[in-house]
Amino acid sequence: MGELAEGLGQPPSAVHRMLATLAARGYVRQDPASHAYMFTLRLVSLGFRFLDFRHLPDAAQGVLDRLAARTGEYCRLALAEGDRLTWVARAQGARQGLRYDPPMGRGVILHATATGKAWLATLARDEALRIVFARGFPVSIEEPDHVFGRNAATTIDALQAALRETRRRGYALAEEEGEPGTVAIAVGFHAGASADGPALGTISVAGPIVRVTRPRYPEIAAALKEAGEDLAAIWPLRRRQARPLGVESAGPGRSE
Repeated sequence: MGELAEGLGQPPSAVHRMLATLAARGYVRQDPASHAYMFTLRLVSLGFRFLDFRHLPDAAQGVLDRLAARTGEYCRLALAEGDRLTWVARAQGARQGLRYDPPMGRGVILHATATGKAWLATLARDEALRIVFARGFPVSIEEPDHVFGRNAATTIDALQAALRETRRRGYALAEEEGEPGTVAIAVGFHAGASADGPALGTISVAGPIVRVTRPRYPEIAAALKEAGEDLAAIWPLRRRQARPLGVESAGPGRSE
């Protein structure tokens, strides 16, 4: 509890009350031996409930599965909310040999990932730079110990050049940037037929550099663009179907 109080900048008494409330509601528990606090699986359940409410898994998983089967690589969907991207769905296409399988809970480092650059490239220049600096550049404030690849951008000129190239090329590329030994390609997608304004999210393909080679880039980019179009086509439908969390249908003849 002392470590939590220090990290949050709160008095121990206030942190103790918060922990007691969370424990009473089943979100944290205290280890009887070490007295350390940890999250329970109820938090994970809450996350899945939220995704189900947003109709994200059923809307995206079929698209991701087809993309993974087509490319034979690891595919992910990230959604934009405020100033950040969050990975919400994935599919593994590699069936043998090397498998790239990063944890879903890791934050998206915008300036060093194809996912981040694909989204930033749809924003106005000043807005993209504001977000990047707020999240930490060139070192992420959320992942200060992250090990970057040798090609990660370390200057604002390099980042702006990468975003210009992303817009020109039509897809984002990260060759040994977010992590050593990996390559990722990503595109943004919008709702419906509109391609204006910031992307709702991104869809990406990533894998080991020994397998995701430059001759494969056009093929993977084409598959990503088709997948992005599929997502754009179904997204407005899923959004209209969504109901407020916890609200059930009132049945025939009754208003919801």
